[in-house]
Amino acid sequence: MLRALMFILPLALTIYAFIDCLNTPEDEAKHLPKVVWVIIILLFWIVGPIVWFAAGKMRHAPAGGRTPSEWHRNHRHEWVAPDDNPEFLKSLRDEAVSDEKRVKDESLLKDWEADLRRREEELKRRERGEDSEN
Repeated sequence: MLRALMFILPLALTIYAFIDCLNTPEDEAKHLPKVVWVIIILLFWIVGPIVWFAAGKMRHAPAGGRTPSEWHRNHRHEWVAPDDNPEFLKSLRDEAVSDEKRVKDESLLKDWEADLRRREEELKRRERGEDSEN
């Protein structure tokens, strides 16, 4: 039992440190780039995780009370979902506005066509009236 614990405990520590390192924003990794920290954690699987927890990551409350997920949401370069992408949301609003404009334009066009038909019929009636008077 003790032998299993001696293997499982460092393995769990390494896995936890590896995941923690991957989830840490680049600007919160201290002294070395994150890629180097990952290599250290994986190559030196007992000492690496301990060094990561001791010196590799800034351990302070984020500025302004932000949470790590808020940091990732605000600094993400690739969008996970369309509703995370402000440009996509803006295009939806623009599309909705253009749809409203298109509906207004179509309504205006129908009104103009109806007015034109009414005027044409009125002209035809006048011509018929003039023809019948002659």
